[in-house]
Amino acid sequence: MTTQERYEGVIAWFSEHMPAAESELHYENPFQLLVAVVLSAQCTDKRVNMTTPALFAAFPTPQAMAQASAGEIFPYIRSISYPNNKARHLASMARMLCEEFGGEVPTDLQQLQRLPGVGRKTANVLGAVLWQREVMPVDTHVFRVAERIGLTTRSKTPLQTELRLEKGFPSHLLPIAHHWLILHGRYVCTARAPKCDGCGIAPWCRKYAADRRAAGHAAGAHPAGPEAPAAGKIRGGK
Repeated sequence: MTTQERYEGVIAWFSEHMPAAESELHYENPFQLLVAVVLSAQCTDKRVNMTTPALFAAFPTPQAMAQASAGEIFPYIRSISYPNNKARHLASMARMLCEEFGGEVPTDLQQLQRLPGVGRKTANVLGAVLWQREVMPVDTHVFRVAERIGLTTRSKTPLQTELRLEKGFPSHLLPIAHHWLILHGRYVCTARAPKCDGCGIAPWCRKYAADRRAAGHAAGAHPAGPEAPAAGKIRGGK
């Protein structure tokens, strides 16, 4: 199977079965999404969504958060990973938003990356989610799933993965393809125990094909041995 055929199969399946994929972070405006994405680094969306209601009630606008110190923000996000660093980032980010951008989240992705706590991935998430920019944010799920499926090959960095995926997916699909890969990695193609038996894109998956070949070779090498598990069988679980 060629890489192009793999992309075509993956796109066709997701287009049919996940036509309206979107972010699982809860937000009501660009500022709230920006805060939520900053908090989501190395943390689950579920935990972020449990944390942000009280945070947004206390600091509903960039102006309100800009008046707060990192120490005042910290109690609201203490259950988030790396709360000290993120509290400092949020306080500084809010001040820069007010001082340099009039309290508005900039729509220019390069300007977004000037904000404390905002890197390329975070800026691309906002671009894809808020403004449907033709970009591919790469988090740990996307990085892992793209390589495992075979959409990338020996990619070493998130940037390498991003650039390869931007070539493989039609540009107009990039905003939703980002969500396809994240959600697939979160619920099906999990890191430790991927649910291959229930995976709709298994026919186009490089790992699944390799597992089936390995199982077939093992069965042929030991014809009189105990019955082998079904090809590609991987126990489900998170």
